[in-house]
Amino acid sequence: MFRNILLPIIITLFVFCTSNNDIQVIGHRGAMGHALENTLESVKKAIALKADGIEIDVFKTKSGDLVVYHDSILSRLSNSNAFIEEISLDSIKKIQLINGSSIPTLNEVIDLIPDDIFLNIELKGKNTAYKTNETILQYINQKNLKIDKFIISSFRWDELEKFRSLNDKVKIAILVDSFHKIQSSLILSQKINAYALNPNNKFLSKEIVQKIKSKNLLVFPYTVNTKDSIEIMKSLGIDGIITDYPERVNN
Repeated sequence: MFRNILLPIIITLFVFCTSNNDIQVIGHRGAMGHALENTLESVKKAIALKADGIEIDVFKTKSGDLVVYHDSILSRLSNSNAFIEEISLDSIKKIQLINGSSIPTLNEVIDLIPDDIFLNIELKGKNTAYKTNETILQYINQKNLKIDKFIISSFRWDELEKFRSLNDKVKIAILVDSFHKIQSSLILSQKINAYALNPNNKFLSKEIVQKIKSKNLLVFPYTVNTKDSIEIMKSLGIDGIITDYPERVNN
């Protein structure tokens, strides 16, 4: 009898622990709750906090280089009012951010990340698909990085389509900022063979998560920072969480 009582409890605990361990932790712009976003310092912090993956943003400069920055204009995090796509990499490297560091290139970030952590590259700027694909292929072919090292995401769905036309193997995640775009994102997901949807956590429900998963997609909501919101997201059956505080997800 005692064994009959204990067995369901043990099974429940096993399932609970297993489901929690399956939640992938993705550091948002590195670990921007602890360090200035999209900097090497922030990426290093996410690594130290044992994130499973790190999300960053890329723009293409006037000189054709990919740099890691979130905004199209530099004024929020530096004393420059330049538009990032209108100046060269040499000019960008001379600009000091508010924490005293410089804006990193995509290559500098990739070089920093260990083999067991994946990189979610958000195509923030226009015309970033071709150069991003070229960079990824260089690392795969010349430095033997695995293709699973990379996920490409964007709110610019045309860039995702362009990327898929160039590369049919790298994983793609569709960023969705509105409930009203869910259906169109699911249609796009089938067209480009997407791996995941990265929706705003504000409009998610168990029903929406199930609808997304019915299309064989993973669900990685953004940006989930408080313990309460993390637990709510877990209860909906999501697969990973994009957060400024990687240490909060599984603690």
